[in-house]
Amino acid sequence: MVNELGDLLRRERISRGMTQDAVGTAVHISGSAIGHFEKGKSAPQETTADALDLLFGTGSRVQELAREARGEAVAPWLRPWVENEKRSLLLRTVEPTLIPGLLQTEAYARAILSAGQHTPEQVEELVAIRMARQTAALERAEPAALVALIGEPALHTGDPVFMKDQLEHLVDIGDRYNVHIRVIPQRAGLHAGLAGAFVIATLIGGAQIGYLDDQLEGRIAATSKDMATLVRTWEALSGIALTCEQSRNLILKVIDEHEERATVAQVQS
Repeated sequence: MVNELGDLLRRERISRGMTQDAVGTAVHISGSAIGHFEKGKSAPQETTADALDLLFGTGSRVQELAREARGEAVAPWLRPWVENEKRSLLLRTVEPTLIPGLLQTEAYARAILSAGQHTPEQVEELVAIRMARQTAALERAEPAALVALIGEPALHTGDPVFMKDQLEHLVDIGDRYNVHIRVIPQRAGLHAGLAGAFVIATLIGGAQIGYLDDQLEGRIAATSKDMATLVRTWEALSGIALTCEQSRNLILKVIDEHEERATVAQVQS
């Protein structure tokens, strides 16, 4: 985003035959500061961005790009995790017992969150946030690639009605070019993923940052030691997971099982 901002400023300046010093004078900063903006070394603050928009007649485009650029200038481990999701090129997630949040249906998310210590109002707010995260990561113009390793128990746990819909959603979204769903089968036995869910995000420029889920708010992992451990764990789990095609076939089989359970429950009621 910094480069996009710099390209815009350079293009607008040159099209008007202005020097960096002239632009700086017009918006009450130095010409060298304009040069830094154009090279992506820094981003204008709000008042300067507003002045540049007025000078170049770019509406609010400079302000929008500057806000994005200032966000990218913050170290990944200082951002809320959702901001790293939005900026990620690749997300690798491990969930041993649940469907990953970015792949959950609204009904499944509501059921999971309702099982915790939340009021009905909090549940609805958290569901909305989760759906918004999905949109930001997977529905944007250039969506993140998502590789999910899901423990087989996650496919079987839950009310058969909403689980059938949830697993059908996994099949559908798994057909997207950027989403790869792989199941860690029960026969794998004990494995490192059972220690807890985690996500590895690869950001622009190749930087990696991790997120470990827990009963509270989770925590971000960013040290080289922590990231090396998460990557090694990911590789080990990837080695025992089914292929995408095998996983799809297993999910389809479990969908049939949930359908049968739902039918039996309906008859018994």
